Amino acid sequence: MGQQFDRAGKGRWSAKRKMSVVLELLRGADLEVTSRRGGVTVATLLEWREAFLSAGEEGLRIRQEDLVDEQGRRMKSVIADLAMENELLRERIRRMGYERPFLRWRSNK
Repeated sequence: MGQQFDRAGKGRWSAKRKMSVVLELLRGADLEVTSRRGGVTVATLLEWREAFLSAGEEGLRIRQEDLVDEQGRRMKSVIADLAMENELLRERIRRMGYERPFLRWRSNK
C-alpha cells in the first residue's frame, strides 16, 4: 500500500515529506509499518499527525474568521459610500436653496 521512503539524509525531514507520510497514515496505512519503513518512531509519527490535524483545524477557523472580517469590511465600505452620497446630496440641496428657492407649482384650477 505504501511508498518506499527515501532514507538518504535520515536526520531531518522536510515538511513536504512529513505531510506525505501523515496523509498516508490518514488514508489508513499501518502506523507500525510506516514507522519501520521511514525509520521514524511511532511517537514522532503521532506528533506529526497531531500537528497536521491541528494546523488544518486552525486553517479552517482562520478562513471562517477571514470571511466574517471580509463581510464586515464590505458592509463598512457600503455604509461609508452611502454616507458620502448622503452628505453630497445634503450639500447639493443646501446650495440649491441658496442659489434659488424651489419653484412652487400652482395648478390652473
